[in-house]
Amino acid sequence: MTAGLSSVRHSRTPPMTLSPEQARAHADEVRETSVTVLKGLIPAETIDAWNEAFGPLLAAAVRREGDNPNRGAHRYYVTLPLQDLWADPAIIDNDAVMAVVEELVGADGVMCQLASDTPLAGSEHQELHRDTQLLFPESGAETPPYQLAVNFPLVDVTDENGPMEYAPGTHMLSKTEGMAKVESGEIPLVKAYMARGDVMVRDVRHIHRGTPNRTGTPRPMVVIGYSRRWLHRPEVNVRIPAEVLVALPERARRWLRHNPVFETKAEAARPAETYRAFAY
Repeated sequence: MTAGLSSVRHSRTPPMTLSPEQARAHADEVRETSVTVLKGLIPAETIDAWNEAFGPLLAAAVRREGDNPNRGAHRYYVTLPLQDLWADPAIIDNDAVMAVVEELVGADGVMCQLASDTPLAGSEHQELHRDTQLLFPESGAETPPYQLAVNFPLVDVTDENGPMEYAPGTHMLSKTEGMAKVESGEIPLVKAYMARGDVMVRDVRHIHRGTPNRTGTPRPMVVIGYSRRWLHRPEVNVRIPAEVLVALPERARRWLRHNPVFETKAEAARPAETYRAFAY
């Protein structure tokens, strides 16, 4: 049974806040390495509630996609509906996360994605890739951050259940140069081990890949996508029920302002994303 908002408001752990200096330091780490991690940000009981609610969504995706999963063998991209438990402001409008995000893409940015990536037993190494292309491919020039992924796992991420591997610093290199440095060993791949409650903010241009889940338990990784206000990728969006939108804090409503709004939760919950081309 899917838990509602009330089930995640009983946390005894106060929300983490960051000073401006701390937020800037985390943002600078993303600028330098492509990744920063806010450890223990979300209470474990909240994560466990999300994991329980996620099971039926994953099962439906497996039935729907069958032998043609959208991220490689036995690996599923599943959109999360922005309602009930999934619309918890403590997650989608978290003060600490937003402080870092705003440092990187501006206070007038947009939230454009609420989804998950889950390898199951039988999954394989993905090809090394980036999640977006250059803003101006003909220039060959990288720019300051314009698209971010905020990731947090619904189970502890270990060596056995499919940690992401990424190459630090490759977000500011051309893909050709970054791949050459990875292949030569000059920039080693780093496994992103995370505990339940840890939150990663990353620049999606870095070279990375999913690895095999060798256990019998799914390894869901939630992704909340944030972009600068002018960036639109039509293959992703957040479908918002009107009643959920009006109940959200003002900042969350502002960050969601470019997404479609629907009269009913049922209409908003229909899968509609076409985000199949993900590797660049």
